[in-house]
Amino acid sequence: MLTTHFRNKYYLYRQKVILFVVIACVATLSTINKAQAQRYDYKRVYDEFYDDKAVHFGFLFGFGSSRFNISHSANFKAPGDSAVTIVSPGNFSFQVGGLVNLKLNDRFDLKSGINIALYGRQLNYRFTNSPDFPPELRESTWLEVPILLKYKSMRRGNSRMYVDAGVKIGMETNVRKNANSTRKLDTRTADLSLEYGIGFEQFFKYFKFTPELRFSHGLTNLFIPPSVNNYARDIQGLNAHSVTLYLMFE
Repeated sequence: MLTTHFRNKYYLYRQKVILFVVIACVATLSTINKAQAQRYDYKRVYDEFYDDKAVHFGFLFGFGSSRFNISHSANFKAPGDSAVTIVSPGNFSFQVGGLVNLKLNDRFDLKSGINIALYGRQLNYRFTNSPDFPPELRESTWLEVPILLKYKSMRRGNSRMYVDAGVKIGMETNVRKNANSTRKLDTRTADLSLEYGIGFEQFFKYFKFTPELRFSHGLTNLFIPPSVNNYARDIQGLNAHSVTLYLMFE
């Protein structure tokens, strides 16, 4: 009887040991699963039905550099008091405006909008036998309408890349003139530019943020020879060129 009682007593202990082992295993597995869940956090996809809408609107800011691409005439570096070098350094430019994005299919969009741009393009003359003149500066405000075809990659979570290319129509609306200057840089007031760029779309909870680096090459010769500036004989053409970082919000 004592032996039986002794074995029964340890049988009860064995049940407690098994129960303890099971609880310990469950607690260990729970800890492991929790650690794995913390390691692979779930990332929420914002505005997941964004691409189901055909049209989106937004606004943008642009910061960049603008200058003239200079084409020299046959008189450049001719004998006489002619300019040795004519350069157009890059000047700061700023843009603000609205944008519209039209979905064509899963890969292509059509982008457009209306922008107000501020440019300060200039020419610097350097001479052989005479002092250098102050820069010829043309500070102006332009109204611009870009028309771009956009190719976008597959969306990965809350981000994707894209490239775009197209044309931009520009119209000069205002010019700052210096009344004390006898030499005034005069250019045409309409331009057509070739544009292309690369951008990155990042989706947030309430909006989509898109930085884009875009290059613009003017196709129109903007140069108008001034009658009072004989140094203009060294110039045949001026084409606008700019590099802009756009910050877009939709």
